[in-house]
Amino acid sequence: MLSRVANTLFWMIRYVERADNLARLIDVNQQLLLDSERLDSERLRGFWQPIILSTGDDEAFHSIYDEAGSAEVIRFLTDDPRNPNSIVSCIALARENARTVRDQLSDELWEELNSLYLFSRSAEANSLMASDPTRYYANIRRSAETFLGIASSTISRDEAWEFMDIGRHLERADKTTRFLDVTSYLPTGPEESDPGVFHWSAILRSCGALGAYRAVHRGHRGGITDKSVCDFLVFSREFPRAVRYCVERVDISLHRISGTPQGTFSNDAERECGRLLADLNFGSTKDAFGIGLHDYLDSIQKRVNSIGEAVFDAYVLMPERIQVAPVEPVPATSAVAAWQMQQQQQ
Repeated sequence: MLSRVANTLFWMIRYVERADNLARLIDVNQQLLLDSERLDSERLRGFWQPIILSTGDDEAFHSIYDEAGSAEVIRFLTDDPRNPNSIVSCIALARENARTVRDQLSDELWEELNSLYLFSRSAEANSLMASDPTRYYANIRRSAETFLGIASSTISRDEAWEFMDIGRHLERADKTTRFLDVTSYLPTGPEESDPGVFHWSAILRSCGALGAYRAVHRGHRGGITDKSVCDFLVFSREFPRAVRYCVERVDISLHRISGTPQGTFSNDAERECGRLLADLNFGSTKDAFGIGLHDYLDSIQKRVNSIGEAVFDAYVLMPERIQVAPVEPVPATSAVAAWQMQQQQQ
């Protein structure tokens, strides 16, 4: 398929996934604040600053806002047009990408994405943000999940689907590590306690993983702990938002596109993805905490980004590389004719 179309589908699905995950991230932090007591304005800022730091938008945020209060962070991540990674911006970018490849999408898929776009810019959305933000974020999540469900039901399992699947799972793996990494930025001090059950339960809820986690750990002693949650969200082979599961799905899609068998590689994207998958297959929570959870998650984020860049290099830049590659000089017609005559004479 055309590299332009592949790139557009890749980013369309990735922007929808990003909007969904941002809605989850804001919602889970609000739940954490409900479980916290005696928060003054200074400590309140300390609970919102980690959200900006974990998303990697700290520099962009502080270029616009002076303080990292709840109102500023929520505005920046939700509907600030100056933030290209806000929920509303991501939905608009997803729709624009979908518009350019309209013929590749089903009518139902386009209608759902268009409805989400119109809702995000409606008076109803503004009213919900002011009066019932939990319901607003629930609507964003439900529409994003419906969009992904329609895509799964109406898109043929060809190259277009594989590029969409790569975008979805790369974004999902990245955001799962960022959910877990919020812990690294939480305020510390003599009055602050270590993140406990409420915090790790909220992270599980943000990933829609609380029920699945309880099903796996039913009957286990120790309750919800940092190590058990990290083990589930990073190394699980079955849960669809776990990092290892997402990387494996990316690896499968990359090999289906190239036609090479798994365990081998034909480009840098397959090589980088295979290396990360091997490390996750043979890694453990003990290794992650031994390195330091923040450093470990940060390294995964960088490697996920490297895979995305390698996919772009392999499948989107390829036509440009072919054009600029040195071309062997073609002999003139007279030279070819002379050579053929010489061969015949010999």
